[in-house]
Amino acid sequence: MTNQAKDNEATRPGTAEEQDLKASEAHAGGEAVSEEDVLVRLARENEELKERALRLAAEMENLRKRTARDVAEARSYSIAGFARDMLTVSDNLRRALEAVPAEARAAAESGLSSLMEGVEMTERSMLSTLERHGVKQLDPKGERFDPHFHQAMFEVPDPTTPENTVVQVVQQGFVIGERVLRPAMVGVAKGGPKAGAVQNGENASAEPGPPNPQAERDA
Repeated sequence: MTNQAKDNEATRPGTAEEQDLKASEAHAGGEAVSEEDVLVRLARENEELKERALRLAAEMENLRKRTARDVAEARSYSIAGFARDMLTVSDNLRRALEAVPAEARAAAESGLSSLMEGVEMTERSMLSTLERHGVKQLDPKGERFDPHFHQAMFEVPDPTTPENTVVQVVQQGFVIGERVLRPAMVGVAKGGPKAGAVQNGENASAEPGPPNPQAERDA
């Protein structure tokens, strides 16, 4: 076969069967690449859907907790305004009792004595009812002054009492749940040893003082 014939044979399109086989091979190769791309894309979309589902689940859980907390707070603090008004009534009952002189109490006739006992019973009943609804009375006398729960009205010079100790309560304070309904109006000691100082004159750092509730809450 001459060179011209070989060149013609190489450039000849070929038979229909050969062309179909070549087309099938090319098509098959294209499908293999496409399937791999599809698998990669599906895997990536699956990971994205997983992350989206996890985020949605976390958001729903946070929403559930937040809703439950809001409901609990609404239930606990719904009577705050009413309780605050009732404290005014309780204060008036206490003022009425304190307005009676000690001499009159000692020499009180049966009528006045019964009246005072009735007022005291009414006051106790009112405070007990408020306590059943989450309103508790503060009794800060002897405690360290805490601006979150106490309101300092005056200072009492007392070198024997640690400074900033509540030594007198002018008006009782109340809390509802973890919130202050009304701070206690108090008088605090001034001029005594610093909190934590040792009475025998040693360095204050030698012995730690009582724990600070405010510092514990901040921690």
